Amino acid sequence: MSNKIPFNKPFIVGKELYYIAQSVLSGKIAGDGLYTKKCNSFFEEMFGARKVLLTHSCTAALEMAAILCGIEKGDEVILPSFTFVSTANAFYLRGAKLIFVDIRPDTLNMDETKIEQAVTDRTKVIVPVHYAGVACEMDTIMAIAHKHSLFVVEDAAQGVNAKYKGQFLGTIGDIGTFSFHETKNFISGEGGAIVINNAKFIDRAEIIREKGTNRSKFFRGEIDKYTWVDIGSSYLPSDILAAFLYAQLENIGKINSRRKRLNDFYSRELIPLANDGKLQLPNIASECQSNYHLFYIILEDEKTRNALMDYLKSNGIFAVFHYIPLHISPVGLSMGYSEGQFPVTESMSVRLLRLPFYFDLKQEEQIEVTESIKKFFKNH
Repeated sequence: MSNKIPFNKPFIVGKELYYIAQSVLSGKIAGDGLYTKKCNSFFEEMFGARKVLLTHSCTAALEMAAILCGIEKGDEVILPSFTFVSTANAFYLRGAKLIFVDIRPDTLNMDETKIEQAVTDRTKVIVPVHYAGVACEMDTIMAIAHKHSLFVVEDAAQGVNAKYKGQFLGTIGDIGTFSFHETKNFISGEGGAIVINNAKFIDRAEIIREKGTNRSKFFRGEIDKYTWVDIGSSYLPSDILAAFLYAQLENIGKINSRRKRLNDFYSRELIPLANDGKLQLPNIASECQSNYHLFYIILEDEKTRNALMDYLKSNGIFAVFHYIPLHISPVGLSMGYSEGQFPVTESMSVRLLRLPFYFDLKQEEQIEVTESIKKFFKNH
């Protein structure tokens, strides 16, 4: 039995294919076409963001953020080890020294109580990563950043349309970054966006994104020719991807409601096992409004996690683990980090299991997943 219930499945919810055709017929499918501009405006208006620019990935948005923050060799950046490699690589590429901190056991977000002790006179940026669409403790993080004159770059790859105390994730720090990878809530295959909340970065962000040229000003008629004025790269997505994404954004409420129903079903079915101490369910603090990006369970130990993962796979259900902590990766070890430094991160990493979770997941499939988990615990 294989691929019976996959971990993820890309989906179409509205006029994706129609808009792709419209983009092609518009005569401009390169970057900054009709639908790219529509997506940028959508986020600026709905999220109240100062400036949003679509990029070809969240990785690209993070790389732009590192350039905008002026990261140079020897500067320090504080971030969790429990994150995707792009969070680290974007700053590491600019020569930054990565200062990892441990995560909280309840939200798996960076432990805000451990940030200030990691600050030195070389610190330049704090990078909170909003895990599973649940916000980091942003009030504390922003207060530390303000106290020490640091930039905050929110990695909201998993946090699009989620909120902290009523404010959209990605719009709180100096810069935010989004992902529209096919595993995310709103998709374009590959894709991302940079959210500029600090006004001083807006003009330069346009330049960096356009290969270091002032081309955007030229297209707006503000200058009569464009030229090379700064460092940069080609961070623009094709308008075809933006067209697909725009159809998803038109259905943002429908997608969010569907994901909440999927989340609530898993929670309802698995809470007896959580009450019995067999597993831990995701925790959403009262000040957070989740976007229900993923559904995970935390098992008692690595052996149980792996046994359950194998058991589900043997029944055609593909549940997967998540990050290998960056501090114990080959690159992390080469930086001088070692196993045992961040016990919560290491413990959660080997005990976490992500369940199938996507827009088209049917209730009978969810029942199959939860019944299989119950059966596993009954037999083990």
